[in-house]
Amino acid sequence: MSQPDQFPTAHDPATRGIDRRTVMRNVGVGVVGIAGAATLLACGGGSDTANPSGGPAASAAGSAGSAKDVIKVADIPMGGGKVFDAAKIVVTQPKAGEFKAFSAVCTHMGCTVAGVANGTITCPCHGSTYDMATGQVTGGPAPAPLPSKTVTVSGGSITIS
Repeated sequence: MSQPDQFPTAHDPATRGIDRRTVMRNVGVGVVGIAGAATLLACGGGSDTANPSGGPAASAAGSAGSAKDVIKVADIPMGGGKVFDAAKIVVTQPKAGEFKAFSAVCTHMGCTVAGVANGTITCPCHGSTYDMATGQVTGGPAPAPLPSKTVTVSGGSITIS
């Protein structure tokens, strides 16, 4: 550097090989890392309360909907539902014998919804609520409904795909 109070320029040996894109990319990585850590702290997933024993829901949990997921009909209460954390799905039974399934990922910030009660699927992170029969937003900051999944009932099993 020619003067001690100046910033390095493109011609200084200390800055050779460093261009504006490199600097911006490195700054961006730092900002994304900080934002990502904050998001993880705010929107942590929680535990698999739907089936801690590792039964059918645990085996269904592997692919989050890309393959068929199988759940027992008896596991889904009438007028309620269950969240399968590992599979990132929520299965509801709004009326006797009528089963619905949705992504369990809140459309606001990506948290996993916590449960189903009184006709409502609830996200614990920021208070978004969804209708258990349609997945439509009923309250909170969520901008869109929960994406629905295909449900097939055969005997005592529900298959989600």
